[in-house]
Amino acid sequence: MAAPSATKPAPMPHHFWDRTNLALFSGIAVTRVFDYASTRNFQARGRQEILLPNDVVNNSAAFASIEVAGTMASIGISYLLHRTGHHTLERWMSIGHIGVTAFGDIRNYSLKTRRRAQ
Repeated sequence: MAAPSATKPAPMPHHFWDRTNLALFSGIAVTRVFDYASTRNFQARGRQEILLPNDVVNNSAAFASIEVAGTMASIGISYLLHRTGHHTLERWMSIGHIGVTAFGDIRNYSLKTRRRAQ
């Protein structure tokens, strides 16, 4: 008679477009919209973007496209993790993206204005 296994069961498979993923992907999209807005806000206050070149950030269509591409890349990576059975990593990928982007958004709004008031 074999002893019972003490291993933790694998997460249950789920549909990719389930309620949890829809909420997580919506969270990613919202934080990316806030990233766009917060970057525009700190630029209006005399600050400079350090991660992207100014010719990209100052072009509204290009900058919005980068934000959309970041959202879609995150969903794509989550899909790959889902298809390969890494369901816990699939969720944590989205949670991490939301956390990092939200941190950047808060930081952008917290930056002091470099221009003098007129």
